[in-house]
Amino acid sequence: MFPPMHPPVRQIRDCGGLTLVLFCFQALIMSQCFPHQLRSARLLLRRLHPDDAEALCAYRSLPEVARYQYWDCFCPDDAARLIEEQVGAEPNIPGKWFQLAIVKADAGCVIGDCGLHCHKEHPHQMEIGITLAPRHQGRRYADEAIECLLDYIFGNLDKHRVFASMDVLNLPAVALCRRMGFRQEAHLVENIWFKGKWGSEYMYAMLKREWEARIMHRKSTNQLIV
Repeated sequence: MFPPMHPPVRQIRDCGGLTLVLFCFQALIMSQCFPHQLRSARLLLRRLHPDDAEALCAYRSLPEVARYQYWDCFCPDDAARLIEEQVGAEPNIPGKWFQLAIVKADAGCVIGDCGLHCHKEHPHQMEIGITLAPRHQGRRYADEAIECLLDYIFGNLDKHRVFASMDVLNLPAVALCRRMGFRQEAHLVENIWFKGKWGSEYMYAMLKREWEARIMHRKSTNQLIV
């Protein structure tokens, strides 16, 4: 919490204290803003651009991609609407999704997208999701993107818990969560009416301290190898 800002005369005279308060406030605002991009060895994670619409449609409209998503079809109007909704969006607003394009750094092409959802009632928790074009699957791009997201969420945004839910039949998503060190917290049986039938979901989650332990273990292992 910031110190009381009254009376006004004291604010003006106590220049050192006011400067500190303004600096802290500015730092807080900056921490809520998404940087230019997130970068990993092979990928860039950046805001959606208007010219991403064609790439988004190309893979989001595929039946195998839409199967476990909330949409049945994805047309150019849907892509334009998604991009428009993300103009001016930030990742740390409770109750809102923040969508990022996943871009191959060497080619500059969009190969998928991922989302961050700041929990409305519990803003220290964040939900994530990812969609990857089928022709780019099987190369650990999803692992790389999720690792980049987790580093940003736990490091920059200082969240306590990250979670993801998925259809129990979505085996690639389940395998991804397990590879990344997520814990299965729940198996919800026929809890959701989804595309004309009852569906079951898994809930996977990770705490900040678990992510930090994973990073420390990796560093210690690399040191032993060297």
